[in-house]
Amino acid sequence: MRKRPRLSPLVSDEDRALFEEAIGPVRRHVATEPEQAKPRPAPEPRQFELDEARVLEELMTMPIDPAEIEVGEELSYLRDGYRPDLLKRLKRGSFSVQDEIDLHQMTAEVARSAISGFLAEAHQRGLHCVKLIHGKGLRSRAAGPVIKRLVDRMLRQRDDVVAFASARAEQGGTGAALVLLKARKG
Repeated sequence: MRKRPRLSPLVSDEDRALFEEAIGPVRRHVATEPEQAKPRPAPEPRQFELDEARVLEELMTMPIDPAEIEVGEELSYLRDGYRPDLLKRLKRGSFSVQDEIDLHQMTAEVARSAISGFLAEAHQRGLHCVKLIHGKGLRSRAAGPVIKRLVDRMLRQRDDVVAFASARAEQGGTGAALVLLKARKG
């Protein structure tokens, strides 16, 4: 290892006098223990609070009516033995709706009869795609959308139904079901 040249620790009297003349009298600094910092207050989530307030304000002034937003789950069903792309095409609106029935304002019993009659007639006429407008159940009580559940249950049980799915938004969204029927024999 190479040794460093040793610097003289002593300062000449002449340099010391020059230093004191330049900066004034000097006193030795004695290190002291730092003061204990006061605990910081808990952080306030100001930006979060501002964001939340802004959301409430936007909801009150938004141009979209929350009642028009889709409510409930989409209906979707494909009978065993059919290709999954058939259901995808139905959901995309690839089939032309040939007839429809509006079930609004009907009781469950009246709707059951109307659905059965409508589908039997549609099958008899050789229709391939029909629409059932069951509504979204917005005025239903705690039981939820009665007619929508009835439609789902009935369509799954019918042998002439190949597939069904909730309609696209412009066709009624989750308030209507598009139904593919089996081709009529003969």
